Amino acid sequence: MWRALRVGLFLLAVWGVSGALNPGFSANGKNNSHPDNGKGTGNIVIRRPSIPSTPIQVNVDRVIVPVTVTDPYDRIVTGLDKDNFQVFDDKVRQKILSFSSEDAPIAVGMIFDTSGSMSDKIQKSKEAALQFFKTSNPEDQFMLVTFNNRPYLLSDLTSNYENLLDRLLFVKSGGRTSLLDAIYLGLAEMRKSATRRKALLVISDGGDNHSRYTSRDIKRAVKESDVQIYCVGIFESPAGRMRTPEEAAGPSLLAELSAISGGRMFSVEDPDELPDIAQKISIELRNQYVIAYNPSNLVRDGRWRRIKVKLHPPRGLPPLQVYARTGYYAPTQ
Repeated sequence: MWRALRVGLFLLAVWGVSGALNPGFSANGKNNSHPDNGKGTGNIVIRRPSIPSTPIQVNVDRVIVPVTVTDPYDRIVTGLDKDNFQVFDDKVRQKILSFSSEDAPIAVGMIFDTSGSMSDKIQKSKEAALQFFKTSNPEDQFMLVTFNNRPYLLSDLTSNYENLLDRLLFVKSGGRTSLLDAIYLGLAEMRKSATRRKALLVISDGGDNHSRYTSRDIKRAVKESDVQIYCVGIFESPAGRMRTPEEAAGPSLLAELSAISGGRMFSVEDPDELPDIAQKISIELRNQYVIAYNPSNLVRDGRWRRIKVKLHPPRGLPPLQVYARTGYYAPTQ
């Protein structure tokens, strides 16, 4: 009952005070918080950790491959079993050691755009976040990063998503777009989770224009991680307005990051579609097949190895689409 009350209060606040100030920090990244002095002012303390400058590295002994299967109408296909799948590592078929399709716990990091261009979309984006959390597994963990001129870690991994809603409540739009830095920070934070399945949900309306990291850096980091990336891109029609080169490159960049990791990108032009898309992603994450294998190639050469998941569905089904990570870097020692 308390959870339902808090969710209701969040919705009311989103509708009524979506323009409220982001406590603790302004859009230019300066600290505007005031000391509590023990009087319970209710200020939210936002952590602003420095972005790690060392590469993300993963040593692989067992490869975990979450797989999503959809039909021609983009509907999730469930009910398949181990015999319907084949996994190839650098074109060599692998022995599947484990196969599951249950709703196992997952760690999800939300990367939430609060840049100035989100001013007319941030309310619906908050509603989308709520819709995503409402369909979660009680054992799931969540983490929240917002970004404008730079990324801000608003919440470490927690199983209490109301904490994230509390912090989202007062964020407002302003500043530029450090999308790549935010994704890098999200990948680094997700390494702290012990769960076997991890994902980032990126909600943004355009390309990067204020990051220290490059697209090449981020692609490398995504390849080195075991995190799926789901992107919700709020892209206006190309004929709608003049777009900067960064904004024009945004859709292809997000699509590539999603494809590398085995996630998906959803493009919308109408912000009203955001809550439905968020719910769709949440349901998809809870209806994946998870395949695990030990690579037959034991050489620790640090090279990129391509993964290919092939599907042999039962007779009578239409052509199906498979989404899975495209590869991994072999360990070096």
